[in-house]
Amino acid sequence: MSRKLESIWDCSRMVMPEHKQRIIREEREQVQRVKPELDPQAIDEIEQAIAQSIENHSPITLTLYHPKCDKDIRGIVMSVDRQMRQIKVRWSEDDWDWIKLDDVISAAT
Repeated sequence: MSRKLESIWDCSRMVMPEHKQRIIREEREQVQRVKPELDPQAIDEIEQAIAQSIENHSPITLTLYHPKCDKDIRGIVMSVDRQMRQIKVRWSEDDWDWIKLDDVISAAT
């Protein structure tokens, strides 16, 4: 008599509890978060912080959306490419990168 496996745990009865907990935790972490929708006020605050960083050459902290967890970066905005919707952020004298504006969910000076 054959029996259909109903879950991952049916194939192995000898799974240690800590392994089972790790597998469950990893499955939960694989669930991706949804990018928050920014209201007009939040978008305006981001634009003002970027403009202030460009004008004053002052550091800015940007929070970038990522499906697993958000990432904070700090640098000085050097320029804005409106066509490509990205900003050039300088980390040090010789190090810079282009950041997509669509990834930015908050900004603070």
